[in-house]
Amino acid sequence: MPETQEPTSLSERDPMFEREKERYERPIVSREYLLNHLEGAGKPLTLEDLIVDLDVVEEDQEALRRRLRAMERDGQLVCNRRGAYGLVGAMELVRGTVSAHPDGFGFLIPEAGGKDLFLSPREMRKVFHGDTLLGRAIGEDRRGRVEGTVVRILERALQQIVGRYYAEGGVHYVIPEDRRIPQEFGVVEGGTLVPVHGQIVILEITQYPDGRNMPQGRVIEILGEHMAPGMEVEIAVRNYGLPYQWPEAVEREITVFSESVPDSMKAGRRDLRDLPLVTIDGADAKDFDDAVYAEEIENGFRLIVAIADVATYVRPDSALDKEAVTRGNSVYFPRRVIPMLPEILSNGLCSLNPHVDRLCMLCEMEMDETGEVQRFRFARGIMRSQRRFTYDEVAAILAGDEDARARDAVLIPHLEALHRLYESLSKARARRGTIEFDSQESRIIYNEQARIEKIVAVTRNVAHRIIEECMLAANVCAAQYFRIHDLPMLYRVHPEPSSDKLEDLRRFLSELGVPVRLPVHPRSADLAKIIEDTRERSDSSLIQTVILRSLSQAYYTADTGMHFGLAFPAYTHFTSPIRRYPDLVVHRGIHALLDAADTDPVWLPKKELQELSQHCSMTERRADEASREAVNWLKCEFMMDKVGETYVGIITGVTGFGLFVALREIYVEGLIHISTLGEDYFHFDAQHYRIVGDRSKETFQLGDEIEIKVMNVNLDERKIDFERVPKGGQVRGAAKSRRSRRGRKD
Repeated sequence: MPETQEPTSLSERDPMFEREKERYERPIVSREYLLNHLEGAGKPLTLEDLIVDLDVVEEDQEALRRRLRAMERDGQLVCNRRGAYGLVGAMELVRGTVSAHPDGFGFLIPEAGGKDLFLSPREMRKVFHGDTLLGRAIGEDRRGRVEGTVVRILERALQQIVGRYYAEGGVHYVIPEDRRIPQEFGVVEGGTLVPVHGQIVILEITQYPDGRNMPQGRVIEILGEHMAPGMEVEIAVRNYGLPYQWPEAVEREITVFSESVPDSMKAGRRDLRDLPLVTIDGADAKDFDDAVYAEEIENGFRLIVAIADVATYVRPDSALDKEAVTRGNSVYFPRRVIPMLPEILSNGLCSLNPHVDRLCMLCEMEMDETGEVQRFRFARGIMRSQRRFTYDEVAAILAGDEDARARDAVLIPHLEALHRLYESLSKARARRGTIEFDSQESRIIYNEQARIEKIVAVTRNVAHRIIEECMLAANVCAAQYFRIHDLPMLYRVHPEPSSDKLEDLRRFLSELGVPVRLPVHPRSADLAKIIEDTRERSDSSLIQTVILRSLSQAYYTADTGMHFGLAFPAYTHFTSPIRRYPDLVVHRGIHALLDAADTDPVWLPKKELQELSQHCSMTERRADEASREAVNWLKCEFMMDKVGETYVGIITGVTGFGLFVALREIYVEGLIHISTLGEDYFHFDAQHYRIVGDRSKETFQLGDEIEIKVMNVNLDERKIDFERVPKGGQVRGAAKSRRSRRGRKD
């Protein structure tokens, strides 16, 4: 037999040659071929080695060098000190993202999964939160954590920072407002902007830290005075990289929209304009994306949930759509909203405002007397909301308020039908075993000077619960619709608690004497029963808190899965397309199925949906963190003139360094450091969520009531320090509130 000849030309050797030929006029060796060659070599190779091995002609050698550099930047290769390129995996390097802690240390979160690498404060002086880098494990620290070192920074997460400008003794520097960035920044002189000492500025980074030299930057914007009203939102927006300006392309696209729906868009839709659909929202709501109607029918109810048809206006791959993807969701701050869509849509053309025609997607459901859905269908509609109700107005009507009932007599029968339907749905919810926690939300009230006047509790009434049950029903039908038609979709998944957390919960409940046996894979009903059975116990709040902390976090995914907390086998978000991008995707999926009829729908591949679900989960977390930071700032500001005052609170967190206490009446949380608990050695008992005195055996447990004195407020670090008021005793004199994170005077 003749010998098999080795391929000689690049086109014969490189399986990706045709792809490279399409991309480049003069194709060179592909990344895949380079990686395979280096793997076969079993050692790092220099540029010269590769030129010889791959027989690269002189005119292609510069292109090869650039490709190697690009692969190095992307973390596919590493160039060692002798200039040889090696495989990242073979050199035991870990590619990941930096997660920084306010105390100066951090972790490298591997992209491929596995254990995080602990980064010491010394290593963190080289990087910022969010940077992508290559790291290497170098051993374990004293606490048994795998310690890492920074090998190469692949991508910087930050190009700008927001911080407070200082000018002292001829030195100009900025301290970032993001507590995850502990470095100070030197200010490069020569810019046109000259801030005043203490102002909040935006700094464009011109030099990154290297472990020896401090980072530097140039002032490109002055936001204003540190304590100016609204500054907390400006800082949070920039700290978390929230998109807040509309690109020019979006501004151009929205010029085609008017305040009313064109007649041409109403054709072919189900006409609901004579149906008494109403919206029920909070008093300060400006965008209305859901309306409801219910009536009693033979053996049950008919429910229509009409949702703003955003998908008809926001087309895939338009500039408007791309910006909506980037934002992922609207972000809600006290007194300000950063919407996912421009106001002409979010508050105008898409919003189901009263007495105007609006396009909608409707979910029509027929339910039996027990609240179980017997049949449902989705359709495109045209509607006209008959009334914009607030939750309080509906609650007053249902409670029998004569004045409220007189104002809306015509709509009362429909509201009462909604209420009777809710009672059936509520019973179905109890049968499923949905977990119900006794949670408490708060709202900030401002005075005419835009300063906080008070913080009040938000009370959920029957109208809140009516709308919640209607929305849950529509969301479940949407999930079922896609499963019936086998169409890939973004689902909202809430997995069951991990085995470790369940074991901790079993042990905790057993030691409290709660007679319960949790199965290996519990249902939500099992946890709901524990909450209900212990509701009258003095430690019920402790039990609820520990159960809540045993639960996993919900997220978006393209894989179907259960929603543990709500006790649904599948669940998705259909009801808020004005403010959540996943809901908009769900609407597009329904449109695709309605358009397809008997043919296969034109739809997105599952891989693309999975990438989108991960992005939307990230933007959701980003929005929550940004909103929380702004609220914490405001609560600290509210407490600054209350240093020295005493309050009663509830212990909401127990850690190795102290107790977190939420104050009653004013809904603010602060920390009692363990060193201030009393004249004793106190120890943290993590298993029982408590701190115990060594000599006195005095115990401070999650859920306990405690009297405190406000000792210090640090606005820059968003921290409030409390000190325990002993029974019949006194605490030390309170310190003055501090506004500067590092103790500097303003």
